[in-house]
Amino acid sequence: MKLLDGKTGIIFGVANKRSIAWAIAQSLSAAGMRLAFTYQGDRLKENVAELAGTLPKSLLYPCDVTSDTEIAGVFEALGRETGALDALVHSVAFAQREDLEGAFSKTSREGFRVAHDISAYSLVALTRAALSLLEKSGQASVVAMTYYGAEKVATGYNVMGVAKASLEATIRYLAADVGARGIRVNAISAGPVNTLAARGIRGFTEILKHHAEKAPLKRNVELREVGDTALFLASPLSSGITGEVIYVDCGYHIMAV
Repeated sequence: MKLLDGKTGIIFGVANKRSIAWAIAQSLSAAGMRLAFTYQGDRLKENVAELAGTLPKSLLYPCDVTSDTEIAGVFEALGRETGALDALVHSVAFAQREDLEGAFSKTSREGFRVAHDISAYSLVALTRAALSLLEKSGQASVVAMTYYGAEKVATGYNVMGVAKASLEATIRYLAADVGARGIRVNAISAGPVNTLAARGIRGFTEILKHHAEKAPLKRNVELREVGDTALFLASPLSSGITGEVIYVDCGYHIMAV
């Protein structure tokens, strides 16, 4: 019997086969979890549907995480299909390109709002809408993705680093808020991986090289390793862990110089 047999999870943020969210989906599915996926707009629907179709009994729903109406619709449909929810994976982040380039002091008011709405507040909105389904699990897990740029200044990360800092604080407050309902909330701080989203960060190739040189393991993290950490956090093996940021970065964050 697999670790997550009979469990159901939903993943927000799959874009393509190289995305962190898809690596997480593969690890959870391999452990026996039935998965639902969401997509934003028709442009992404085909990619996500094709990937979801490779996994058994997967479900697919449209969802714009800035719309409370669409979020509610996802969990209403999921509830009719499954009755309960054991894991929610938040791998959603966005900032306007112009706010990732140049001086941070030039961040626009609208750009700051958009980055925080999509990258941080969406976790609050998703968890709130899913509460009744998560509570029925008895041992549910919410997992979000963050990055070290939330703690230290990362060149080219700018407003996204500030939004990720907000996300990490959100993790702690949500964990305290929903813990009595048997729901755990944690984050994974992954080292840089070559995803489509990461390529939008100026100088990303040099960032990869720097991490591999400075990390104790002398390499960059693999997508599989991030996926397997999400599996751990979604499983009963991590039943005593909540409100934490788990680093999966080959040890890079422990180094001072």
